[in-house]
This record gives sequence, C-alpha cells and structure tokens, in this order.
Amino acid sequence: MSTDRMLVIGAGPSGLAVSKAFAEAGIDHEVAEATDHVGGNWAHGVYRSAHIISSRRTTEYADYPMPADWPDFPSAAQMCAYYEDYAMRFGIRERIRFGADVVSVRPAEAGWDVGFGDGATARYKGVAICNGHHWAKEFPAWVQHWRGELLHSKDYRHPDQLRGKRVLVLGGGNSGCDIVSEAARVSAVADWSLRRGYWFLPKTMLGRPSIELMSGYVPVAAQRLVLKGLVRIIVGDYRRYGLPLPDHDLFDHHPTLSTEIFHYLKHGRIRPRQDVVKAENNRVFFSDGSDSEYDLVVCATGFSVSLPMLAPGTVPVIGKCPQLVAGGMTREHRHLYVVGAYQARYGIGPLIRPLAVLLAGWVVLQDELATPLGEILYRMGIRPPSSHLVDPHAALRQMRWAQRWMPVLRMRAIRMDGRAKAA
Repeated sequence: MSTDRMLVIGAGPSGLAVSKAFAEAGIDHEVAEATDHVGGNWAHGVYRSAHIISSRRTTEYADYPMPADWPDFPSAAQMCAYYEDYAMRFGIRERIRFGADVVSVRPAEAGWDVGFGDGATARYKGVAICNGHHWAKEFPAWVQHWRGELLHSKDYRHPDQLRGKRVLVLGGGNSGCDIVSEAARVSAVADWSLRRGYWFLPKTMLGRPSIELMSGYVPVAAQRLVLKGLVRIIVGDYRRYGLPLPDHDLFDHHPTLSTEIFHYLKHGRIRPRQDVVKAENNRVFFSDGSDSEYDLVVCATGFSVSLPMLAPGTVPVIGKCPQLVAGGMTREHRHLYVVGAYQARYGIGPLIRPLAVLLAGWVVLQDELATPLGEILYRMGIRPPSSHLVDPHAALRQMRWAQRWMPVLRMRAIRMDGRAKAA
C-alpha cells in the first residue's frame, strides 16, 4: 500500500524541528523514535556532568529561545527539559511513535518501504533521516591488543568510572577535554594522548562565551586574527602547557572549547602524552618511545557517519562528508532527505529552524517533479560541500537566499523536469 505520509526518523534536535516545519507546511508525517524520550544524544548519550560547549544563544532554536535566566552553558538536564518542552509546546509529541527502531529504508515503486525492529513494515512517500552523528563509535586499531578496561566517551557517565584508576584519555576534542579534566580530580593518574596539535579555546573570553565574540559579518580571516590574538594573550603559548602547536589553521578543523584543561595542566594533574603506536596487555607505547601502564583507556576518538537503515552507497560519503545537495538530498532519489549530517563550527541552534523550513519547501516542490530535486539542483550548479564542517554564517546566508528565491527556483526546476521527461 502506498501513502502520502512522510516519515521523520529521530526525535532529537533536528527531528523535532523538521516535524514542526512539516506541520506548518501541511505535510502529513509521523516521527519514529527508537527510545522512549525526545532529545536525542542529550537524553541518552552524554555524561551526567556534561554542559553544552556552544552557548545558550547559539544552541537554542531560532523560534523558541531558552529561558533568559539560564546560564550561558546549560546542563544536560536543562537541555533535555528544553527539548521536551519544545515537543509539548508545538504538539510534536503526539506525532511521535516511541520505541520505533527503524532498521531498513528501501526505495519502492511509489515511495519508500520502511522496516522496524519489531518486524513491522510500512510504506511512506518519503523519509527524512535525523539520526544524528554522535553514536557510531570509532576506536583506534591498536585497542585490539589492549587487555585493560576500555571505554568510549559515548559510554562514559560519571566520575566513579575513573576513580582511583590509572587513566589514559585519547583525543583532543571537547569530550576528551571534559573527561580528562574529571580524571584529574578523581583518578590516580590522568594521562592525555594527543594525536596532533589542536586549537584549544577557553569557553569564555572577555566575559562572554568565546563563540559569540565574532559577528557573522566579520570575514573568517579577520575572525582568525582576532581569536588567535586573544588566545595568545589569555592562554599563551600552548607549549608552556606541554601541548603541541596546532598542525592546522583555526577553523580548518573543529576547535576545542575548554577552560579546565589549562588549570589542571598547570597543576600537574593532567600529563600530556604523544600519539599511541601500540599496546601490549596493560602497557601503552607512545610515538616518542615512552610507555606506561594503565587500568583504563578512554577513547574520545569520535564517531563515523552512519546511516545503517540504508543500503550501502545510497548516500555516498567521502571521508566524513556525505555527498548531499542543498543540505540533505541525494541526486538519485525522490523524497530521501538526510538532516543534520554536517557539523557546525558552533551551536546548531540558529541553523536548525531555517534548515527545517527550507526542507519542508523542498518536499512540497519535489511533489511537483518526477526528477529527483537533488539532481535538478545539482544541474543548477549547487554542489555537495567539500567538508563536514559548516561555517554557520555562510550556511545561514545560503538558506536565506534559497528561501527568498524559492519561486524562481521552483519555476526553473519545473522547466528542467519537463525537459527531462520529454527526453
């Protein structure tokens, strides 16, 4: 049986925004959520002490500000409450099927056939995949020879997991900084292995969240110049903390925001180590020829892009960059959308709402076309991004342009679709 209903997979930050935008556009849909709660990673994938890295203002939805009396960096519990309130306030919760784990999404003659973990199947006009990108854990190859306790940052929950142990934390990202800082408080040893040099920025500078210092109208080159100058003044030379210098320019990779690491490095509670080359039993060997024994290795080594419900190759991925057009479409398929597959340089809040509204417009336009809209936009010169990192200011400008010129884009798309059908 065919249906005119869309399916949104995931009730995290992206899925909630998409559901709201679909409802406003009159698009019939339902939301499938594998767990029993909304909020995605904030509800089931972070440690108890986690606070947002981006600020409140750069994380909140553009159409639903967080309470003004909340701190600049809300806690995980506050984030969960915020998303739950958003779902209730806009009637999204009543459209969610909880405990609905989507295991397969396959193209059909009149839509998409979706299989669920309980064995049920259903056909939908289209699917918007909003399953996030902080869940498919990556580990270094050498851990297969490690015989001690092993933990991924995704599975870290509280300091008792570190208490009194000789701990090695891998990775210089935000989770790595948080966990090694907690290890510095409660562990017997808190060593920190860095594969390369990173840009470490304090969470606040000049009394404001660091990521709020730069306006979107300031060119990226000028942003780099100002932030590098502030880091030089406030933090100083990274080598004075035992850290390597960055091996890339600021914003070429996602910068790490942490104030605690500088405190604990200067107090000798965190010991920087170089990259790991191998492990034997409970001993780890580093690239500088040194080695140490540990009880626990925590891998804050990131996540891979994973869309397990789709057949391999349905969405091509180069490195960590899905090859999607205009924020979420493939060139080969009608009504298949992947939302939130890229990582913004700071909080995703200001981006989610306009992206969801634009996506609803794409769905309405695709209904008028036989040719996949992604292919038509590609022929118009719109290409997949070359990096999974998104400049939020540039992305906002592009989405506003697309919204403003949607009538023109629609007319061009209809003409191109007509020529394709005639051929």
